[in-house]
Amino acid sequence: MIYVLDANVIIDYLRENESVKMHFSQAVIDGYTLIIPRAVDYEVRRGLELLAATKKETIYTELSNSSNRCKVVDMGEEIWAIAKQIYVALKRKSFTVGEIDILIGAFCLFHDYALITNNTKDFVNMGGIRLINWWASTNKTEQL
Repeated sequence: MIYVLDANVIIDYLRENESVKMHFSQAVIDGYTLIIPRAVDYEVRRGLELLAATKKETIYTELSNSSNRCKVVDMGEEIWAIAKQIYVALKRKSFTVGEIDILIGAFCLFHDYALITNNTKDFVNMGGIRLINWWASTNKTEQL
């Protein structure tokens, strides 16, 4: 199985959140593929740059360049058409979701990947995304 990491997972990993680090390590041990879409990579790197968090930036660079742990992947051309459909559907229902989250949702839908996030509210209305919350006490997968 492939897990897509949302920015809040990476941020909490860099903040040494024990629950996230434990789940991350267990996923690696269990042989899951952990990927960071390019949009999430952008989100994380811009935040680290803004905060001048050079130590965390170094840790993130090592983490995201490690082929045996996780890797940054380009999202592909197909994602843009799906993202457009998601955006229009959400707008018509008066839901507001950030552009990057729409791209992440489109990426997960296109590839049928599970998304690890603590921000389920932004993805719940996109339909069909398997969401896993490493912060929830039950840590169950939700099909939304």
